[in-house]
Amino acid sequence: MTILIDQPEFGSQVEEKKVSFNANELILDGGFMVPKTLSSQDEIFEVPDINAFGQSFRDYNAQSERQKSVEEFYRVQHINQTYDYVKKMREEYGKLNKIEMSIWDCCELLNDVVDDSDPDLDEPQIEHLLQTAEAIRKDYPNEDWLHLTGLIHDLGKVLLHPSFGGLPQWAVVGDTFPLGCAFDESIVHHKVYY
Repeated sequence: MTILIDQPEFGSQVEEKKVSFNANELILDGGFMVPKTLSSQDEIFEVPDINAFGQSFRDYNAQSERQKSVEEFYRVQHINQTYDYVKKMREEYGKLNKIEMSIWDCCELLNDVVDDSDPDLDEPQIEHLLQTAEAIRKDYPNEDWLHLTGLIHDLGKVLLHPSFGGLPQWAVVGDTFPLGCAFDESIVHHKVYY
């Protein structure tokens, strides 16, 4: 997913904001704050630091079989994912005129999709959707809205399928980063920006 940010007009003043630190918040490299705990009506639960395999989530610098291909993915994405390209795609896909189907039919289209940007996973996305939803159901049995969120969180990857336009992976998957402004070091593989 890519966030499109309009270009600021030159000469406008940028107001610097001070951020106060709260012990219950985690500050990420990009300056965003997220709670260390999430709460529901009945319970408070910790945000995990590791995945089900005991490894850090999305460690893009860890040595793995996928490291070189993930770095190459981001190199190509950072070259091709331009402000103008995103504007064109928003116009094209904002029409919502590609195809209509059930959520499950959409999930099944992901049987042949392996996300090239993901250093943790080399399985088809349908497996990832089902495993995510099941892990959430097991850990949070009373949060049915969260089970559904886990199931549908990556359905946008159907844009890779010919029924939805057959876009290249660099246009659909990967980390979120702003366009139309300076790049920050917190962006995944920022070192490959040209």
